[in-house]
Amino acid sequence: MAQEVWQQSLKESVTSIEQLAAHFDFNPRLLATVEAQYPMRITPYYLGLIEQVGDPIWKQCVPDLRELDAGGFSDPLAEEDFAPVPAVIHRYPDRVIFLVSGSCASYCRFCTRKRKVGCSDMSISFRELRAGIEYIAANPQIRDVIFSGGDPLLLPDSVLQDLLARVHAIPHVEIIRIGTRVPVTLPERITDRLCTLLKKFQPLYLNTHFNHPRELTEQASEACARLADAGIILGNQTVLLRGINDQPTIISELFRGLLKIRVRPYYLHHMDLTQGTGHFRTSIKSGLQIMHSLRGPVSGLASPHYVIDLPEGKGKVPLVPQYIKRQGEKLLIYAADGSVVEYPDLSS
Repeated sequence: MAQEVWQQSLKESVTSIEQLAAHFDFNPRLLATVEAQYPMRITPYYLGLIEQVGDPIWKQCVPDLRELDAGGFSDPLAEEDFAPVPAVIHRYPDRVIFLVSGSCASYCRFCTRKRKVGCSDMSISFRELRAGIEYIAANPQIRDVIFSGGDPLLLPDSVLQDLLARVHAIPHVEIIRIGTRVPVTLPERITDRLCTLLKKFQPLYLNTHFNHPRELTEQASEACARLADAGIILGNQTVLLRGINDQPTIISELFRGLLKIRVRPYYLHHMDLTQGTGHFRTSIKSGLQIMHSLRGPVSGLASPHYVIDLPEGKGKVPLVPQYIKRQGEKLLIYAADGSVVEYPDLSS
């Protein structure tokens, strides 16, 4: 069977520092040790978005010596402690993460699962996938199943359809979500055939992962339009990244741009405490200031939850700017412009 366009693009990805050095002027020997520990893959499309060494696209996909820093945790969210079977992470009572793929179109250098994704120990067997579906079917409190990995949309259409059909057929599963970055890094994967496939399994939510306005290209916009036209509800989970998007102007441009392509900003993630990603971390104060800057100048539709995913599997907690100056019979509340407004409250 002939390869599809997206599969050919994936095959032509840059997967070594030596290949990358043919496109940009840098010393590849400095990064070879990083590549040996954490694999690299950059699709031809995403490679074409890099304008120069060290720009916001480069930093997201090219190895950095600081990744060898031992600080942080290999498994910061203790996912393996919440894995009743290898393909399922069950941290919350009513929802699970279903790990269906071990690879991505491009490997993000800040990935929470960088210890596994793209490595041999992240390969997922059909037996493990079946065990995951059996676990979901045996636990009626599970209503929400999140397909993750790796990237679920790197699966062939036939395999993806089979997995979706099996989960969708479980009576107590009410919704399915897919976490994917292919609209950002491999937009050609979003084919009409794929959209027709996904449309069969409503209600289906797809959360993607735009981090910078330069990723909002015509190709990415067209990919999201095909999904939206198929009735897929689109959200975006942005990671707050030092030196990439940790400025109010960049975040507001990104979130406004997402709304234009029918993608709702869902989460702004504070960086997880993943080993080898410390150089991407910002202060929480910086994130709160960015969120505060969105109130007023930017539509509420473009204001996501700013969340931190707590260590030891304690889950996501929203972080919000402080708007209440004083409580009592009358609240003193900070308005978006910084002024203080008096607001009457009930005693109980």
